Amino acid sequence: MEVTATAPGARGSGAFGRPGRNGALGTSGRRAACMMDPVPKKPSDAPPPDGSDPRTGGPVPGGAGPARLPVGLVVLVGPPASGKTSFVRALVALRRIDPGAVVSSDEIRAELSAGPAAEADPDALDALVFEERDRRIVARLAAGRVAVAESTNVTRRARARLLAVARRFDAPVTMLRFTSDTADLLHQHAGRGRPDVTAADVRSYAAVMRREAGTDRLRSEGATAVYDVPGRRQGVTPAEAAARFSFR
Repeated sequence: MEVTATAPGARGSGAFGRPGRNGALGTSGRRAACMMDPVPKKPSDAPPPDGSDPRTGGPVPGGAGPARLPVGLVVLVGPPASGKTSFVRALVALRRIDPGAVVSSDEIRAELSAGPAAEADPDALDALVFEERDRRIVARLAAGRVAVAESTNVTRRARARLLAVARRFDAPVTMLRFTSDTADLLHQHAGRGRPDVTAADVRSYAAVMRREAGTDRLRSEGATAVYDVPGRRQGVTPAEAAARFSFR
């Protein structure tokens, strides 16, 4: 089910990086970072009128129904193997969003790697991937439709790039945190068959997530609302987690 709203036009740009062995960002990786700083804004701590809790990702005591997210940009924030892809697939299966709403950097990389861009060096390919991601997000927001940015987004610099795009549309930004502990992440990673991402990478992203992507930090950067998406640790399946969210 697609919900629409109006918005002006926008463009995006930026630089890229990857967590290194110590959890700091390097320059040769696959995840986006950005040189632009966001314009801070302080959202209200009060729950939205639908009774959902923007800190926990579920109804507040006494609230009713799923958390209702505003139409705009949805930024997934979580390390590899934290359940982001399973969650957005469940959102599509439940018809909370249409398939075109999901803008996945991994899928774009696979598309580009099948064409002439496959000959590019890793840094150049990274730039192409995230330029194309931004282009697709711009197209969705320009049409007044939901856009879901599916990449790790664990650093402030990565999120700043997305926030800058959303600001040009005056689009609300909802950030969804995936907070699995490292042991669960490594267990999930072991069964994914992703040779391009190592266990050391997973640990590094998890460390950066803990350091740079707390709820208060995300809100101070400019997120309209922040939700924690429940998962394995809470005994919640992706479908059950997706059922806790809808769009108004």
